[in-house]
Parts: sequence; structure tokens; C-alpha cells
Amino acid sequence: MTKRIGRQTVAFAKPVVIRAAASTVGKKEGEGPLGQYFDEIAEDSMMGEDSWEKAESCFVAENMALVLKKAGLTHEDIQYVLCGDLLNQCMGTTFGIKDLPIPFLGLFGACSTMGEAMSVGAMLIDGGFAEYVLGGASSHFCAAEKQFRFPLPLGIQRPQSATRTVTGDGAVVLAKEGEGPRITMVTTGKIIDMGITDAQNMGAAMAPAAVDLLMAHFKETGRTPQDYDVIVTGDLGYVGHQLVVELMAKEGYDMSENYTDCGILIFDRETQDTHSGGSGCACSAVTFCGYFYPKLCSGEINRMLFIPTGALLSADSAVLGLTIPAVAHGVVIESGKGSCT
Repeated sequence: MTKRIGRQTVAFAKPVVIRAAASTVGKKEGEGPLGQYFDEIAEDSMMGEDSWEKAESCFVAENMALVLKKAGLTHEDIQYVLCGDLLNQCMGTTFGIKDLPIPFLGLFGACSTMGEAMSVGAMLIDGGFAEYVLGGASSHFCAAEKQFRFPLPLGIQRPQSATRTVTGDGAVVLAKEGEGPRITMVTTGKIIDMGITDAQNMGAAMAPAAVDLLMAHFKETGRTPQDYDVIVTGDLGYVGHQLVVELMAKEGYDMSENYTDCGILIFDRETQDTHSGGSGCACSAVTFCGYFYPKLCSGEINRMLFIPTGALLSADSAVLGLTIPAVAHGVVIESGKGSCT
């Protein structure tokens, strides 16, 4: 039977397999430090469409088809598709998967959506409700700037605390059995609101949620940061990453050696002018699928704690100057020491 550990953590009776992972990104992401790890790099971030929103849907559609191909499955094999994005009514996702005849559960955890999809998908499989689940998350830099900040044609200067929304889609196929890295635990985060109102400083808004998740995970499992080869948050960037290190140190946890952030890894801060790093639903999704997944397959990483983080603001709340609630979701993944697909 599945074992609940404390209020937020679940340990699966039988680990859920990540059978395949796929990542499709935009041109700027492909030019960054992780470019060689992504499956597909689009030369045109418009994807031949007449709007950024339609382009995001193309990233979703193409990457979902790719991960199914890599898993050696068809849509008929999948019981549920779980995914989401940053746009109103998750339209990037909706129009990207509308032609897939698979039962759909749309998710919104902002930039934590990949962690939410993997967590809920693993629970569905562990509960006996599915044999295969397709999960993913997407975002698009231009669409996100238009919705949450300022349309790009205005040429508004971005502060150094700002992060750049990643353009792309990351997707996984979760399975009841088979070869591949295994999800052994999930820790579901709570909404944390520390009163941050600056939509140009996502790292400061989300870092407390990551810290709250880490504290819950360590207390409920009895583990420490040193029990993991790597701990990676979703998209805190340089500002949020440093805040996590400092706040966790005050709680007695040393995060200085094996902790990093997808928003730091995906762009070169000096040459790509991305300020505090990367963000967006696709940030953690494509970094996990492209960079970390193969390392888990090969055994280079034996155990990781993957914590996508999300700022739960909306276009309306940003205009009204409301605070920015945040959430983080933790997924413990252990090496399958097998081949990657």
C-alpha cells in the first residue's frame, strides 16, 4: 500500500517509472549552455504561426507527439494526459492537445506545473487508475511578457531581478512498469505568500515556497540535503536560489554543495542577457527532460529531489497590485540505471 508520511509527503508502494522524456525549445534556449541536450530546437519561435499563443500550442503538439514516439506508444495506450501552461484558461495546452483523443486533466500550478503533473500522474498510476500517463508543461517568452508584464513592442527595460520565460515544452510518459528512472516519493507544497508584489522579481516571491517545501520534506522523511546527489528547484534564478541557500542555512540545512536551479542552468547570464536567469512552466520541464533525465538513466545521478516552483499571479492580480502567492512541488526520482528513450 502507498504510505503517507506526514501531511504532505507520499511514498509509493511501487515506484512509478518515467518511461520517456522529451524536450522542444526555442532558438535562444538552444543557444544556451544546455542546447546540446534538447531533443528539438525551433529556429523560429513563431513556429510559422501568426501569434505567440498559437506558437506555444505548436510546441506542445510537437513535443507530445515526440515523447509518445520515444516511449514506443500511441495515444491509445495513454489513460490520462496532465499538462498546463501560463496563459488564460491554459490555452497553449488546450489547443496543443485538442486533437489527442485522451482523457484530459488540465493543470495550473504556474511554473510548478511540471512537478504537479508528475506528482498527480504518479498518484494515478500508484492508485491503479492508469497504466500510462502523459504529463508536461509549456511556456513562451513573448506570450508571457504580453500577459503578465509589458508587450515586447513597448521596449520596457527589465530590471536585473527579472527572469526570462523559457520558450518550449517538456513532457514525460509515466508508466506502471518498465525501465527508466523511478518516482519514489512526492511532497505536495502549500501556498506561501510573503507579501511580494513585484512581478519582475519572481525569485523573491517563490523562494519561500521552495523553502517551506524543503522543510516539510526533510522533516517528514527524516532526510537531509546530503541524501541527494542533486536538489534542483524550478525557476528561482540567481535571486531566488541565493535566498533559498540563506533561508535554509538559518534552519540548519547546508544547501551550498548539491543544490542548483533550472533557471540558472538554462541560460548563460553573461552572454545571453537574461538577467536573473530563466523561468516559466517550460523552464523546469525542458531542463529536467533534456538535461537531468539522461543522467538519471545512466546512473550519473542516483537520487534527485526535483522541485518546480510557481508564482500564482494572474493578469488581473498583477494589474491590481496584489501580492504574489507561490507554491512548490517536490518529486523524488531515483536512477533506473537503464537506457534512456
